[in-house]
Amino acid sequence: MPDLKGRHFTKVADWSGEELLAVLDLADDLKARQHRREEHHLLPGRALGMIFQKPSTRTRVSFEVGIAQLGGHGLYLAASDLQLGRGETLRDTATVLSRYLDGLMIRTFVQEDVEELARHASIPVINGLTDSSHPCQALADVMTVRERFGGLEGVRLAYLGDGNNVCASLMVAAAKLGMPFVAATPEGYEPDLKAVEIAREAGGEPEFAHDPQEAAHGADVLYTDVWTSMGQEDERDRRLRDLAGFGIDEQLVRLAGEKATVLHCLPAHYGEEITEGVLYGPQSAVWDQAENRLHAQKGLLALVMP
Repeated sequence: MPDLKGRHFTKVADWSGEELLAVLDLADDLKARQHRREEHHLLPGRALGMIFQKPSTRTRVSFEVGIAQLGGHGLYLAASDLQLGRGETLRDTATVLSRYLDGLMIRTFVQEDVEELARHASIPVINGLTDSSHPCQALADVMTVRERFGGLEGVRLAYLGDGNNVCASLMVAAAKLGMPFVAATPEGYEPDLKAVEIAREAGGEPEFAHDPQEAAHGADVLYTDVWTSMGQEDERDRRLRDLAGFGIDEQLVRLAGEKATVLHCLPAHYGEEITEGVLYGPQSAVWDQAENRLHAQKGLLALVMP
């Protein structure tokens, strides 16, 4: 297993396929231990700071519960409660928090803010989400796919809708782990070109389409996300018009086939990017996927925190 102590996890692109698999392997083990109610205090007494500039259900609960199950303590830090909200620099914040904490997670808007924290922190910095990247979600996604299919190599993943931060991170993870990937988006909603280049440099051959049925045909996994993310509320009406027809419904699932698995990183908006029937249907792995945020992040924390 590679030595990952002290490593930052700010984006999937910075980690190799072997390193990602090391996290998944440990996450599988920790999930089994948790289900058996076996203690696994791999980080006794450690403190994880969690800075939130964007609210969250799954990110907050999974990190806070996860560090507790590992024997440590999670500290919720609303950005408005920190001196960041009064003009203290990211460098100063990183330097001070490194003296108190053993690890730092931040959920914010701008990717460069996460990178700057990582440059100046002497403790591991983990990206809990930015507008351009969601690496922890990608870990949980591929963990769920591996559970369902017994492996990742050759599993074809079709992402439908807005080529956003979730799409970008998942596309790069798929490339590093040998998963064929296709994104079906309306024109103007394609994944970020830099992420596409990174995926290709990693050995992937991502495909792109403007027809959701074309992408769904032969897919092993159908994946979608909300069409209007935090900070895009003013664009909601336009986005609903542009993305109409790119939702996952029962007809699209039938087209993919009875062995296809449906994923959604949540929260869901029924009747837009997915139907309630599909989300709670027999081919949905969404609730396993949500649970796996906990286990994947525990594997990550246990490997990077000193």
